[in-house]
Amino acid sequence: MTETRLDKWLFHARFCRTRATAQAVIEKGKVRINGARVHKPGHVVRPGAVLTLALGDSVRVVRVLALATRRGGAGEAHLLYEPLE
Repeated sequence: MTETRLDKWLFHARFCRTRATAQAVIEKGKVRINGARVHKPGHVVRPGAVLTLALGDSVRVVRVLALATRRGGAGEAHLLYEPLE
């Protein structure tokens, strides 16, 4: 697998509790991929992309390292990204 949907990746990486929540966050324009604001949950994410996430009162900047086929535990989720803050 070389790419996946943005909403799935946010769910698998445990930034959002559900895919519906991930879709809502994306549609509100709170996610940027490589500096460009994204409004579609189906936008493609590939390893190496830099995501800027405005979640709650904080902003997180992460680099996508890997993709997942399922939502795993917290340990697995941390292997999917590298914090850039």
